[in-house]
This record gives sequence, structure tokens and C-alpha cells, in this order.
Amino acid sequence: MEKILLVDDEADCKTVLAMYLESRGYQVECASSGIEALSIFQKDSPDLVISDVMMPEMDGFEFCRRLRSMSVGQLVPFIFLSGQGEVESKVEGHSIGADDYLVKPFQSEEILAKIKAQLDRSRRIHTTIVRILQNSPTPPPVVQPPTISVATAPAPLPLTPAEERVFWEVIQGYTNKHISDRLFISPRTVQAHLGSIFSKLQLENRAQLVKFALEKGYQPPQT
Repeated sequence: MEKILLVDDEADCKTVLAMYLESRGYQVECASSGIEALSIFQKDSPDLVISDVMMPEMDGFEFCRRLRSMSVGQLVPFIFLSGQGEVESKVEGHSIGADDYLVKPFQSEEILAKIKAQLDRSRRIHTTIVRILQNSPTPPPVVQPPTISVATAPAPLPLTPAEERVFWEVIQGYTNKHISDRLFISPRTVQAHLGSIFSKLQLENRAQLVKFALEKGYQPPQT
């Protein structure tokens, strides 16, 4: 089940939209400000973010800027849902990293279509990144005198058994939600293991993790 983070200080609008999205099969977590949303995102990153613009404490524009400055928030689909329909507001929203901008009031079918389109685009981007990394050319081999070669296995991963299971799933291109379903653990647990893996391997994101696995010769176990 794909997870959406809904950020809006208008309780009625937030509740109605959350109920509608949940009825369409999405898991929805709500926040009332950009500060609260950032805290939620850092604990368990969603598959997509929908945010209002005018909010207390931290408005939607600043929330989007801060999210895009984080490595884990650079590629997550982001949709502004705002009562501000001026061209200037739309331009600013897109310029700071939003993928779409929808003006209130809106039709439920329209926002559902935009959500599906952004999630589909996110999946295509992730699949393309994995495919490019897997097909990246390797440097030409260095000519050495003839020797008897002995295949050597990659060094053991400095990970716990649970972290290693998540490692193999990630390098095969599965998202957090898919890993959660495949390993029968919560998305929050997947994210915690992934953070520990990045720390232990001194990496910053999933793309670097896939590249690391390819360069070091780690291959998923055959099932």
C-alpha cells in the first residue's frame, strides 16, 4: 500500500481528502504544518507528499525547500494543493521543486489522477536508475601475465541479518513498501534498517547503494 503524507492546517479539508484517498487504497498520514511534516518524513518517508501553501509555523514553500535539500527527499513526488491560484504562486511552487500544483476547490477525480501520474513517474525513474547502474560500462581490464585465477567472493557485509535482507531487496529495485510486504515488516522498520545500512556503508541514498553493490560484486542470493 502506497503511503501519502498530507499536510494542511485546515482540519475539515484534510480529513475529507484523507478519507477519500484511503477509500481509494492509499495509506494517509496527516500533518498540520511544515515542521510537523518534516518530522514525520524523517521518521518514515512516504511515497508522495501533498501540501497546502499557507500554514502556521512553516508554510508549504519552505517545507518543500527543506525537503528537497535532504537526500531522502529529493525524488519523492510533491504536489501543492492550495487556495492560492495566482500564476506567481504556481510559478514559485514549481521553481522550488514541486512536481504539480492544484488549486482549491478541486475535483476528487483530478487529484486522484495527478497522484497516480506522479507515483507512476516515480516508479519509472527508480527503475531507470537501477537499470542504468546495472548497465553502466566497466573500465577495460588491465592486461596481466597469465596466472591461475581463483574467484573470490565479496567481503562480508558489516550488517545484521535483518539489515542484510533489506540490502538485497533494495539492490533489486524494490521500494520500501514492496520490501515491507515481501519481508513482512513495517515500512518504518524498513526505513530504520536502510538508515543503518547507509551509515555503516558510508552511503547517502539508494542509488549509491545500488552502485556500491554492483562495483563490489554483491549479487542477490538465488531463490
